[in-house]
Amino acid sequence: MLSRREFFKLSSAGVTATCMSGWLNILAARAAESGIKHKSCILLWMDGGPSHKDTFDLKPESKGAGEFKPIPTSVPGIQISEHFPKLARLMHHGAILRSMSTGEGAHGRARYYLHTGYKEGLGGLVYPSIGSLASQEIGDPNLPVPNFVSIGNRSYGAGFLGARHQPLVVNDPARGVENLKAYVDGQQFNNRVGLLEELEQGFLRLYNAPSAQDHLTTYRRAVQMMQSREAKAFDLSLEPESARAAYGGSKFGEGCLMARRLIEAGVAFVEVTLGGWDTHTNNFDRVKQLSAQVDPALSALITDLKERGLLDTTLVVWMGEFGRTPHINSRGGDKPGRDHYPRAWSSVLFGGGIKGGQVIGRTDKEGATVEERPISAIDFMATICKAIGIDYTKKYTGPGGRPLSIVDKGAQPVAELF
Repeated sequence: MLSRREFFKLSSAGVTATCMSGWLNILAARAAESGIKHKSCILLWMDGGPSHKDTFDLKPESKGAGEFKPIPTSVPGIQISEHFPKLARLMHHGAILRSMSTGEGAHGRARYYLHTGYKEGLGGLVYPSIGSLASQEIGDPNLPVPNFVSIGNRSYGAGFLGARHQPLVVNDPARGVENLKAYVDGQQFNNRVGLLEELEQGFLRLYNAPSAQDHLTTYRRAVQMMQSREAKAFDLSLEPESARAAYGGSKFGEGCLMARRLIEAGVAFVEVTLGGWDTHTNNFDRVKQLSAQVDPALSALITDLKERGLLDTTLVVWMGEFGRTPHINSRGGDKPGRDHYPRAWSSVLFGGGIKGGQVIGRTDKEGATVEERPISAIDFMATICKAIGIDYTKKYTGPGGRPLSIVDKGAQPVAELF
């Protein structure tokens, strides 16, 4: 990020609130010129668990092949769903992991496991999510906006890391972060903040409890953000209409656009959620509709990051909590579906300095069993950590003073990516 002096230089050069899209471009360019390489991550969370056989591991000759055809990509020999035509042209930037095998088949437990690297309830603790870990380990502590932003849904939080690393939740990217503008003038605002600070400090002297500290941290973060230039990154109205259209015009697409703006502004971790992948019935229509949202949004995101010189330092992850059964059920009548399936499924990584243009792992001819290079939940978590510059073996001092590893013991990153 730029120093305060550099911010004033930008202001004197005419980079004002009326052209913040240009300001973000200048931030990215200045960082590139200075050789600064901040690692960051965008997690595109496909809530509900997308079918691997209908997205990135099609088996056209299998019994449960379904309705979709595979198409070639920019990498000879790699094929993906016909409903990802734009993404197919960018696969040389990405790696498909077709051998995820993670064990947890219930939504809540699987989400928790894939976000934290720990099984829910282990040791009686609430573990920090990968976004909070990124905030702690690679986030800029002086950034006036949170280093972890969750768009479209409330993500898993900071656990024992505390309020400073909780995600800022943006429910609707089109509306951004509401109530950022004070309703009184600057002096009145400062007076009120000063009074609130006195009250908070007085309460804290009497009741120095963790919840009181968390409240103080949260309100201070809010005040800091309200007074910052970086908060303009949440305002999509500052983007040209052509840029918004390139992302597909969906709520998910706008979330991806906001993620790009936040990465430009220096945020370490952004999660964007697209729900609806729990396709027990009407699998094919729903996957087709959801893929039509993913294809332009993810393609535009990769293209924009590449053009701005940010793709090599920004890891983009596409995944859900598990896959879907290789066979098709009959519960939906003429609109059948697929059920939960953590035994074998796919995730996809782009950018972040990984070796793209490859498929890692293989499932059998039905897409039912991992035949080559199984990747566990903790292996995957360690891989993400390594890609964005986090030491996954590092230990924290957890509640009660006991040492806790960032990722549960036994994790091994996917070496083929590095």
